[in-house]
Amino acid sequence: MITTENILASARKTILSESQSIAKLADFLDENFISATQSIYNTAGRLVVTGIGKSAIIAQKMVATFNSTGTPSLFLHASEAIHGDLGMIKNDDVIICISKSGNSPEIKVLVPLLKRFGNTLIAITGNTFSFLAKGSDFVLNTTVTSEACPNNLAPTNSTTAQLVMGDALAVCLMEMRDFKPEDFAVYHPGGALGKKLLLKVKDMLEHSLKPMVTPDASIKKVIFEISEKRLGVTAVVDQHKVIGIITDGDIRRMLNERDNFTDLTAKDIMTKNPKMTSSEAMVVEAFNIMEDFSITQLVVVDHGEYKGVLHIHDILKEGIL
Repeated sequence: MITTENILASARKTILSESQSIAKLADFLDENFISATQSIYNTAGRLVVTGIGKSAIIAQKMVATFNSTGTPSLFLHASEAIHGDLGMIKNDDVIICISKSGNSPEIKVLVPLLKRFGNTLIAITGNTFSFLAKGSDFVLNTTVTSEACPNNLAPTNSTTAQLVMGDALAVCLMEMRDFKPEDFAVYHPGGALGKKLLLKVKDMLEHSLKPMVTPDASIKKVIFEISEKRLGVTAVVDQHKVIGIITDGDIRRMLNERDNFTDLTAKDIMTKNPKMTSSEAMVVEAFNIMEDFSITQLVVVDHGEYKGVLHIHDILKEGIL
C-alpha cells in the first residue's frame, strides 16, 4: 500500500542516490578535464554540444548555461547531425558529445564524422572504454554505480552527473574569463535578473510626476501636490535646490497634533536633508538605501538639480527583488 511515509522515503532515497553519484565525480577529475577546459577557453571557434535522447536534453541545458556565461555555444542533435546539421560545425569549433554508454548507434555513426573535420572532441560519458571515449581527444568520466530509478533503467543519476560536469566546465570557464556580474547582465537583459543588474534610477522616473512645493507653500497646496502626483510625497524646493520632503505620513501626524494648520507652511513640517540618490545609480542600490533607513521614497538629484522621486512600490512592481 502506498502511504505518505513511503512517498517521502522514496523521494529521500532518490535525492541521496543522486547526491552520492555527484559527489563521486570529484574523484574522476584529472588532466582530461584540465585539457578540455583549456581547449574550450582557447578556441577561436564556438562550443558545439551534442547528444541523443535524455543526453540531448542535458546538452541543451549546457548550451544555455555556456551562452549565458560568455562561452558561445550551439546545440547539435546527434540524430539530426547526420542529416545535414553537421554543416553548422566550423573548423575551429570544439565539440562536446554526451552519452552514458558511448556506444549507441547514433554515436557510433557520428563520432567518425566529427573527427573527419579535425575538431577537438570532448566526451562526457559513463563508459570510459566506449566507442565514444576511444574516439575522443579528452574524456570526462561521469560513471554512476546505478540509476535512482527502481528498475535501474530511467536516466536519473547519470543525467544529473552529466549536468553537473557541464556546470563544472562552465564555472571554470567563467573564472578563467574573470566573468563579472556586469558581464552576466549583458547576456540577461530581460526579466528580473536583467533588471536587477541593468536598470538605473533614471529608467524608472516618471518625469510627469515630479512633486514639488516651495518652502512657503500652504498645507493645502502641499496636500494637493501629494494627492495629484500620487507618490505619497513631495519635495520642498527652494531656488532649484531640494531642502526637504513632506510625506503623507507627515501630513497625518500634523493633523493628529493640531486642530488648526492655516498658519503652517511647507517648511514647518518638512523633513530636512532627505535621503537622496542620483539618476545614474542602479535601482538595486537605491532599494538598499531605502531598506537601510526604513523609508519608501528617495529624492533623485543630479548635480543639485531635482529630477523626481523614486518610490519603493515602483521597484517592487518591476519584480526586481
